[in-house]
Amino acid sequence: MRRLQLFFTLFTLILFKFAHAQTTGGSISGTVSDEAKKPLDGATLVLLAAKDSTVISTSLAKADGSFSFQNLKNNTYIIKATYMGYKSYVSGPMAISQKPVSLPAIMLSSIGKTLNEVSVTAKKSYVQQKIDRTVVNVGALISNTGANALEVLSKTPGVQIDADGNITFKGKSGVLVMIDDKPTYLSAANLATYLRSLPSSSLDQIELMDNPPAKYDAAGNAGVINIKTKKNTNRGFNAVTSVNLAQGFYVRSDASINFNYRIDKVNFFANVAYNKQKTFRRLEIDRNYFDENGNQTSSLQDISYFRPSSNNTNIKAGLDYFISPKTTWGVVFTGTISRDHDSSPVYSLLYGKTGELDSTINTLNTSKNKFDSKGINVNYTHKFDSAGRALTFDLDYIRDISGSNQFFINNTFLPDGTLTNSQTIKDDLPATINIYSAKIDYTHPLKGKAKLEAGVKSSYVNTDNAANYFNVIDDISTIDYNNTNRFLYKENINAAYLNFNKTFGRFSLQTGLRLENTNGDGHQLGNAQKADSSFVKHYTNIFPTAYFSYNLDTAGHNVLVASYGRRIGRPSYGSLNPFTFFVDKFTYFSGNPFLKPQFTDDYKLAYSFKSLFTVAVAYNRTTDVQNETIHKVDNTFISTTGNIGQQKTLDFSISSNLQPAKWWSVNLYAEVYNNTYQGVFYSGYLNESKTTFSANGNNQFTLSKTWSAEISGFYNTSGTYGQFVSIPTGMLNAAIQKKILNNKGTIKFNMRDIFKSFSPSGTITNIVGATATYHNFVDTQVATLTFTYSFGKSTNVPAKRNTGGAESEQGRAH
Repeated sequence: MRRLQLFFTLFTLILFKFAHAQTTGGSISGTVSDEAKKPLDGATLVLLAAKDSTVISTSLAKADGSFSFQNLKNNTYIIKATYMGYKSYVSGPMAISQKPVSLPAIMLSSIGKTLNEVSVTAKKSYVQQKIDRTVVNVGALISNTGANALEVLSKTPGVQIDADGNITFKGKSGVLVMIDDKPTYLSAANLATYLRSLPSSSLDQIELMDNPPAKYDAAGNAGVINIKTKKNTNRGFNAVTSVNLAQGFYVRSDASINFNYRIDKVNFFANVAYNKQKTFRRLEIDRNYFDENGNQTSSLQDISYFRPSSNNTNIKAGLDYFISPKTTWGVVFTGTISRDHDSSPVYSLLYGKTGELDSTINTLNTSKNKFDSKGINVNYTHKFDSAGRALTFDLDYIRDISGSNQFFINNTFLPDGTLTNSQTIKDDLPATINIYSAKIDYTHPLKGKAKLEAGVKSSYVNTDNAANYFNVIDDISTIDYNNTNRFLYKENINAAYLNFNKTFGRFSLQTGLRLENTNGDGHQLGNAQKADSSFVKHYTNIFPTAYFSYNLDTAGHNVLVASYGRRIGRPSYGSLNPFTFFVDKFTYFSGNPFLKPQFTDDYKLAYSFKSLFTVAVAYNRTTDVQNETIHKVDNTFISTTGNIGQQKTLDFSISSNLQPAKWWSVNLYAEVYNNTYQGVFYSGYLNESKTTFSANGNNQFTLSKTWSAEISGFYNTSGTYGQFVSIPTGMLNAAIQKKILNNKGTIKFNMRDIFKSFSPSGTITNIVGATATYHNFVDTQVATLTFTYSFGKSTNVPAKRNTGGAESEQGRAH
């Protein structure tokens, strides 16, 4: 590892020196924005020779709208600026010598002023590549219509979702999922529930960051997935409403409205969504048990049926007050109300060593669950000047309340049907979490195309989880002290960061350093039969990040980018909770208060040609890796999160944006990665390694001015994730769209998983005295019909932040 770090440092110094040697000749720099002075990130700038309009170089505007052309020969030039949905700009001739030329701000005007005047709608690319992230535009895919946020993620390049809704990114678990730059503070199970309740009509973009800059919390060893929801700032009253009806195994539906009202200095906005759904899943588990000599002693065949039915409401509403063109105050309220219930029968067949049926266990698990979340964010932005010097701060408070009431009835029968045992268990599992967060960020432009960013943040979290278990005999409930308990956890994280970026001719540098101090205090209260216990944890860590970009030619068509980052994966609050959660008579989940944080070093080298394709190779190493582990006690499987040593991942990926014809565009993403897990384990020593191929692609067809269609899909070969080895799976989707009512309305029909090929399954390895396989049949073949209607004006004004500062805590709740 030290050799890799030394190589990376030397490589950086060589690039820096080479880039510095290249900074000769004249230069042209400037900014491009819309009429409201909002930077047009990604606008295309073309440098032409004034004499014959020969293309000399091209460039894309950065996030702040800035652009530059370096190392120019003495000549006369013209600049052309273009951006989808805006009129093109062409400058007058400019004579360039050795002196740098700074242009007045270029302002592009919108093609259409109001919706009634718009006859051509600009279409965003599905995937956009930036130096530190990949941006996915959700609305660019018709097949995302009627889907929920989790289903949208499953089609996102590099992201994989298993049957339980667990998310992996580029072959690694532990990704931090954020909503509008704010962490969700949820456990994996509650996060999956929340994302299933969030309709795609509420989503704008998904940002994928395998190595986020220092401004972001260091949490999330696999990187950050930031889901941005829609927000409108157009003047007057504007709204987009969407309703859909879907047919899978059962019928499901959702409706949403996204609107705003902007008058003078006040902008009120809201996004309200409601969905009702019932889904289906069948899980088959086969286990074989062996004695210490390797002889089979028994086997278990387990079949579970899940039919959860839920009603979910999501609300985001806020107010921006523009005190002056430079100062804005804002407040954002968020709320989620989710209710679901399920009646899940489990049929277990226990066989003897010769294969004869020994007994049958029928389990009926009925549950009622709730999840309520409410939050408030107060934010402030002040821009000191037009150069980009700005100060922002955020105050956040979030309160999550969840609960589960379950009722288990386990009946055991002999092969002839004789009832031999009956067991009834009920539980009450309430949980509350309070999150307080405050952060301040400052941006200061420097001379010579440089910028300095700095900020501080502090968060405080307290959680209260109770597990109340009862044995029920003859309708009389008695407390089960073996499993009843209460767990309190408090955590404070203090952080500060510094980020610097600068351009030297063809060379661009962005470096950052973040310091985080963590203080945790856990207390298991115990009960009448068990003593209480507690733990305290304090640790401080430094997290460097660096990005180095070099244009291999003066046109900027060939770009090389190298990056490094270090990240932390703190245990989720639920993983530290030592409670036991019952699935059936032979399967439990349990927390682990002794979990340690995991640390990851990420190295990446990428090459891009124009916007056509990007090739990258990445290597990362994680120590004290946290992963789900399975061990056996008697015939019962117990699942818990444990530190299992180290994980090493080598990843090669390629992404491309092609246009074989004017009416046909293609986006392809493919990667090959090798995961290796090594460490001390229940079975002695874990040493699992496997190479996986993953591909994701979509084809978009413009059939006419009002008709369009899409075919998309993904495929994953077998992979290893700690003890779990998956089998190949994939999905093919198709969709068609028709614009109506003067392009204000849209009718879309979408078919997901046409061949019903998505079936997450695999093998669980390294279990002492047992082997196990699992097979899921999930409700992913869904047909959806959607109607969307837009009304109001579309006069753009500068966008205001609608995000907060709680950026990693919410991803770890419960």
